[in-house]
Amino acid sequence: MTDKWNYQPPTKEQILRQEEISLKYRLSPAVCLLMIKRGIVSDEQVEKFLNPSLKDLLDPFLFPDMKKAVDRLNKALGNKERIMIYGDYDVDGTTAVSLVYKFLEQNSWKANLEYYIPDRYDEGYGISERGIAHAKEQDVTLIIALDCGIKAIEKVAYAKSIGIDFIICDHHMPDEVLPDAVAILDAKRIDSTYPYEHLSGCGVGYKFMQAFALSNGLGFSRLNNLLDLTAVSIASDIVPITGENRILAHYGLKQLNQNPTKGLKGIIDVCGLTGKEIGISDIVFKIGPRINASGRMMNGKEAVDLLLSKDFQSAKEKSENINQYNDDRRELDKKTTEEAYQMIENNPELNSGKIIITYNRDWHKGVIGIVASRLTEKYYKPAIVLTESNGFISGSARSVTGFDIYRAIESCKDMLENFGGHTFAAGVTLREEQLDEFKQRLETFADEFMNEEQMTQTLDIDIEASFKDITPTLMADLKKMNPFGPENTKPVFCSFGVKDYGTSKLVGKELEHIKLELIDDSSEQIIQAIAFGMYEHFEYISSKKPFDICYTIEENNYNNSNTIQLLIKDIRPAQ
Repeated sequence: MTDKWNYQPPTKEQILRQEEISLKYRLSPAVCLLMIKRGIVSDEQVEKFLNPSLKDLLDPFLFPDMKKAVDRLNKALGNKERIMIYGDYDVDGTTAVSLVYKFLEQNSWKANLEYYIPDRYDEGYGISERGIAHAKEQDVTLIIALDCGIKAIEKVAYAKSIGIDFIICDHHMPDEVLPDAVAILDAKRIDSTYPYEHLSGCGVGYKFMQAFALSNGLGFSRLNNLLDLTAVSIASDIVPITGENRILAHYGLKQLNQNPTKGLKGIIDVCGLTGKEIGISDIVFKIGPRINASGRMMNGKEAVDLLLSKDFQSAKEKSENINQYNDDRRELDKKTTEEAYQMIENNPELNSGKIIITYNRDWHKGVIGIVASRLTEKYYKPAIVLTESNGFISGSARSVTGFDIYRAIESCKDMLENFGGHTFAAGVTLREEQLDEFKQRLETFADEFMNEEQMTQTLDIDIEASFKDITPTLMADLKKMNPFGPENTKPVFCSFGVKDYGTSKLVGKELEHIKLELIDDSSEQIIQAIAFGMYEHFEYISSKKPFDICYTIEENNYNNSNTIQLLIKDIRPAQ
C-alpha cells in the first residue's frame, strides 16, 4: 500500500474553465479538468495540445553554436572528409547515431561516413581514447558526438591536437568549462537561450539535421520519416513528453505504427507487437529494453547495425539475436536484484540512512542501472549500485521525487574519475580507495538536502470519478491526451466507497492478483478491474465493506473485443 494519497479537489475557477472548454471542444469534463491541472488552460494551449503540429517545432538555429555546427558539416561534406557518427551505447545514443547516419547517408552527396559505439566494459561511457584512435586510423577529420561528449574536455582537446574536430550534440548537464569543440549543441548550457531544454540526445541530433536541411534547402520528408527513432529515444530516456518532445513523440509513434524503419520493424515482430497499436509503454517495456540489451550484454554497435538494416531478412536475424540478449539480460537482472535485496536484508545498516549504496565487484555492469531502479522502487530511497570495471568502481544511481541525485554526486566531483547524468539518474566512476569517503559524503549531502517527506511514497491522484463517468466517450477523449509520459503522465483516477459486486476472485499462478467486478452508488454499471499483486486485500474486499481505489483507465482487447478495465494502483478501506 502507498504511504500517502495526494488528491487536490478542483478550485471553482478550474471548474468554470472546465465547463467552457468542454462546451467549446465537445470533450468529456474529466479530460478538460485534466488538461487544466496540467497547465493547458488557454484556447491556444488546448488547440496545440490536442493537435500537435510539426510546424510548431522551434527554429533549430536558436541553439547556441548551431550555425557553426552546420557550417562545419557542410565544409566536411564539400571536401569529402571522412565523418564519424559517435554515440552512447544505450537506446538514446544508438537511435541518435542511426537517425543522423541514415539522414546523411540517404542524400545525394554520398557522405563519407562511419559510425562508432564505445564498448560499455572496455571503454566506458562517453568519448574514449580508443574511439579517437580508431577515428585517426580511418582518416576521420570530424566526429559528431551524440548523447555524450559534454564533459569530454581532455578527449576533445586531444582529438583537436591530432587534426580531428568535434561537433557535440548532448542533453546532459555540462560543467562550467565546456570542451573545445567546433560546436556544442546542448540546451542545458548556461548561455543557452533555446526555449526547450528537455530534448533527448536523439532529439538534439534531429534538430541538428533539421538545421542542416534548412541550410541546404532540403525538404523535411526524409528526415521526418525517421521520427520513429526519435519517439523510441524519448520514451526510453524518460524525458518529459511536453513541448517539442510531445510533437516529436506524436509523429514518431505514427511512423512507428504505420511505416517503421526496417530495424524497428524487426524488433516489433520479435516483441509480439505486430498488428497492435504501439504506444509509449510498449517502447518503455518491450522495444527499448531489447535495443538496450545489445549494449548491456554485448556491444551497442549491434543495435545500430540492426536499426540501419536495409532489408527485412537482415533485420529479422539481428532482432532475434538482440531478443536473445534481452532474455539473458532479464535472467542476470533478476539474479543481481535478488543478491542486492539479500545484501540489504543481511546488513540493515545499508538501509539505515537516507541513501542506499551497494557494492559487489562481481556484478555485471550492464544491469546495475536496472538494479538501482529496483532498489529505489522497493525501498523508496535514492540508490547507487556499484561494481568493478577496468580497475575502477563504476556505478549507476537512481533517485526519488524531489532529490537531485546528479547534484549529490556532483558535490563529490573532486574525488571522482567521471560522472554524469540527470536529476533522477546518473553514472559515476571512482577509485576503490575513495569508496568509504564517497559514501560518507553522499550521506551527509542527503541528510542536508533530503527530508522525510521525500522518502514517503506518495501517489498523486489527478481526478475523482464515479463509475457513471467511466464511458466509451471518456476512453476516446483520454486517447486524445496521448502520448503519455513524464509531465504528461497517464491520468490517475480515484473512486471512493466502491464495493465488490460479489464475483471478484483471486487469479494468477500463485493467486497473487485480484480480478475485480465493482459497483458504486452512482449507477448500476459493473466495472471490470485488475489489481496485480494485491492479494492481501481480497479478504476485506470480499466482506462487502466499502473501499477506496485509485487507478488508471485502460482498454482491454480480448477476442477482438475492446472493453474498459481499471488498472488498480492502490486500495484502502473507505475513509
